[in-house]
Amino acid sequence: MEDEQEQQKRNIDQDDENEIVAEGASVVHGEPPSDGNAPPKVDSEVEILQEKVTKQIVKEGHGQKPSKYATCFLHYRAWTKSTQHKFEDTWNEQQPLELVLGKEKKEMTGLSIGVASMKSGECALLHVGWELAYGKDGSFSFPNVPPMADVLYEVELIGFDETKEGKARSDMTVEERIGAADRRKMDGNALFKEEKLEEAMQQYEMAIAYMGDDFMFQLFGKYRDMALAVKNPCHLNMAACLIKLKRYEEAIAQCSMVLTEDENNIKALFRRGKARTELGQTDAAREDLLKARKYAPEDKAITRELKFLAEHDKAVYQKQKEIYKGIFGPRPEPKPKHGIIVTQLILIWEWLISLFYRLFKREKRHAD
Repeated sequence: MEDEQEQQKRNIDQDDENEIVAEGASVVHGEPPSDGNAPPKVDSEVEILQEKVTKQIVKEGHGQKPSKYATCFLHYRAWTKSTQHKFEDTWNEQQPLELVLGKEKKEMTGLSIGVASMKSGECALLHVGWELAYGKDGSFSFPNVPPMADVLYEVELIGFDETKEGKARSDMTVEERIGAADRRKMDGNALFKEEKLEEAMQQYEMAIAYMGDDFMFQLFGKYRDMALAVKNPCHLNMAACLIKLKRYEEAIAQCSMVLTEDENNIKALFRRGKARTELGQTDAAREDLLKARKYAPEDKAITRELKFLAEHDKAVYQKQKEIYKGIFGPRPEPKPKHGIIVTQLILIWEWLISLFYRLFKREKRHAD
């Protein structure tokens, strides 16, 4: 553990082959997917892919389209068209779907036709007739889809692997899956250096897809360590991209996944603290940054972020002070010291006069 933390200290401010450092990169603005409560409203041209499948592009993609037997990685949301009841959402599950074109399940036929027409990074709205979806009988288990229900899909094609055999992740050996994920991670790093953040994130997400929860649950010992050595940097690199895209909540989620496996990971603590600072979650941010500094006390980036947080707290205090001053009014000005002395002398003088007067009256009575 100490060796790992020492390595993180050396790497947090410099680039290496496993992780990117985004603190000094230029800011690129991007938009997260829609909130997903209802299908997106799209004004683009309707493309007829098949008698029962149409497509409208929400966001343009890049590169080539997948061929038959390509292994595609995608996120999607699905609604019944008539009631707009959402019955699936892989974004919420944070686990992309793996779909081998030509080997899909029967209810995925319409979805596969749509995916085959898309490019990497493309987001589209698909209208699929019930004949190419869940059919005449629907589905009464999970997902719950009524009989003869036309389906709307909001789909994002993250990317795809061209494999002649159509080899799915489940058919790969442990070494093959980790190797495939590592290649995706390296591709993502190259794209990040070109400031193509959205495309870089697609590569990282595909790498993570090779090492889903079901796969990681089966790994022990050196194989689990090998997988985490690829998976955790991908989450951290995703967080770095998301911070630059100002998608702070998503960045926090990526860092938290790493901290679930490694609670003292310096980069995860630093980037989560940075994202929390941007959201105004100052107490939680300070906790993360102080813990990161505990393991990297000389790191300049952590010190800089803590200094910024202290200045922010000071500014908030001054603002609150001004507000309270306006509510309760100005504090009474203290009387000058010389005024107090004069008052005391006058009181003493009056007391002496009163004393002499009483003595004079008493002597006069005795004389009479």
